[in-house]
Amino acid sequence: MSDYHINIFYSEQDGGYIADIPDLEHCSAFGDTPEHALEEVKRAKRAWLEAAREAGKPIPPPRYRPIIYQVAP
Repeated sequence: MSDYHINIFYSEQDGGYIADIPDLEHCSAFGDTPEHALEEVKRAKRAWLEAAREAGKPIPPPRYRPIIYQVAP
């Protein structure tokens, strides 16, 4: 079973780490450490999916993969 890709990066402007899930529009979180940002975005993902289900909105399948994970033809 595949899951959603999560990006984690340091933001100088915010003074901490940002984690986002590209397949889930506007699903991101902040943390003081990469681990904290990861835990927060996992919480945000659960909330995002629950809200989409309750609203009857489509849930996109996990598709995003950064170029480093893509297989050459």
